[in-house]
Amino acid sequence: MQILSVEQLTTRLGTLPGPEPRVVVSGNLATPTTLLHALERAVERCRVFALNAHSDWPHSPNFISETPFVGPGMRQDPLLDYLPMRLSLVPRLFDSSRPVDAVLLHTSTPRLRKVSLGIEVNILPAAIERVRARGGLVIAQMNPQMPYTFGDGEFPTDWIDVAVEVDHPLTCTPVMEPNDVALQIGERVAGFAENGGTVQLGIGQIPTIAAGQMADRRHLGIWSEMLGDGILDLERSGCLDPDRLIQTSFLVGSAELYEWAYANPRLKMVRTEIINDPARIAANPAMLSVNAAMQIDLFAQANASYVAGRIYSGFGGQPDFVSGALHSQGGHAVVALPSWHEKTDSSAVVPVLSNPVTSFQHSAIVSEQGCAEIFGRSHHAQARLLAERVAHPRARPELLEAAGRLGLLHFPDESS
Repeated sequence: MQILSVEQLTTRLGTLPGPEPRVVVSGNLATPTTLLHALERAVERCRVFALNAHSDWPHSPNFISETPFVGPGMRQDPLLDYLPMRLSLVPRLFDSSRPVDAVLLHTSTPRLRKVSLGIEVNILPAAIERVRARGGLVIAQMNPQMPYTFGDGEFPTDWIDVAVEVDHPLTCTPVMEPNDVALQIGERVAGFAENGGTVQLGIGQIPTIAAGQMADRRHLGIWSEMLGDGILDLERSGCLDPDRLIQTSFLVGSAELYEWAYANPRLKMVRTEIINDPARIAANPAMLSVNAAMQIDLFAQANASYVAGRIYSGFGGQPDFVSGALHSQGGHAVVALPSWHEKTDSSAVVPVLSNPVTSFQHSAIVSEQGCAEIFGRSHHAQARLLAERVAHPRARPELLEAAGRLGLLHFPDESS
């Protein structure tokens, strides 16, 4: 590993091969901004592949942004190249249609001749392995404020070709006061957690609130694509099984969460193709998968990817975890959403989705209005449950009328 200045690194990046080299970059809240801006100065044109890029993502005519999960930094990018696919399958791209020429990483400082990817493992181990096999570059932004975490994100310093040293605080998510809607949804979601079961906790108010409502559960396991501050509530409440590793692929949250993660022997950071593998998810007992959506329709199809006909995020791990949880013994795949969107003054429950479907065939749909347990119900019963127990009262008459037009109200008694 060679330590370079930013200026020297910029020169080195200028030697990347071809007219449009592909560079994989750490995403979410671990984006190596120093490396990314050096790349922007170094090349005339390149393809930059990252998951959930945030607001510091550069918008430049020499950057073509590639991603299967669109973050706020890419949503308005006219050069965005969105790749619709399950997150569990993304690493296969690096073997086929999306070969990698360089990987830009945000890592910890060395420890026993190793570095750690810290809060963001995800697809990066696969990218590192593929780029090394092709003779490409592995470049690290080493930061003492990146927590050293154990698992698939640890690798020898010999795997790094060049590095720059920085000392930057990590980006944290803002703490938001929960509103009544989120409190009611989180409480209902928590009701699906069983003693000795397994929980997937995502980002945002609802998973954090749900975790706080699980204080009386015991021997819970964690198998989750990502973790936020809700894990701290479970830890403090004594909910977690001390004999089960806490397994996840990336962290998004507060400085306290990152401090908790530092050299935590109970936390294992796991690569995407393992943590998102539906078969491995299904192997967990009583797997509770909780996912958000923007819309749900009367056929119980969820849209978590599009807003007003434009890509907002992507599949992410939702279809992986929905499928895995449904095949888990005693598992539940729950979709949680508010019944009404205040910004657009519109119902979150619609007759039929006009946007592409993100996931379907869930076991329950939860809003602040109530819960529709739909697993094993007919499509007639599903529609009535969604209209009467999940939808906002303002939307129910129109939804029931639409259900009639769609032929979904033939057996009204089944939903009781």
